[in-house]
Amino acid sequence: MSWNEAALSTCTSSTSGTLTLEETTVHAPYGPVVRQYEYRGAWVIAAAGDYDLGSITALRQALHTAARRYPKVVLDASAVTFADSTFLNLLILTHQMGTLRVVAPSAQVRRLCEITGVDRFLEMRQTIEEAAAS
Repeated sequence: MSWNEAALSTCTSSTSGTLTLEETTVHAPYGPVVRQYEYRGAWVIAAAGDYDLGSITALRQALHTAARRYPKVVLDASAVTFADSTFLNLLILTHQMGTLRVVAPSAQVRRLCEITGVDRFLEMRQTIEEAAAS
């Protein structure tokens, strides 16, 4: 069974004050998790786990769909525990498609961006609120 076949998708909606939150979580019994929701006009994608050629599909689909639909995409990379050149390539392609902000990248993601020079053109922020406002 492929990762996509094993993936479970959960959608919830709630309204609290002026913020409407639509959240989608895609996860498999083993592997990375991708959560998505709208925050102040930006589409936020929170990625967690290891990302390589064999596990990037859900994140790739989420980022490409978001880049086509929203003027600003925010990637929360604080819980990414491993990322290889596949992940890095996805960041570059998403950046080229529109406005991408990377929030609180994990030490591993930050190091990958620094040694490849990608940190010079990707916009990194400390918080989701800061990324949505920029």
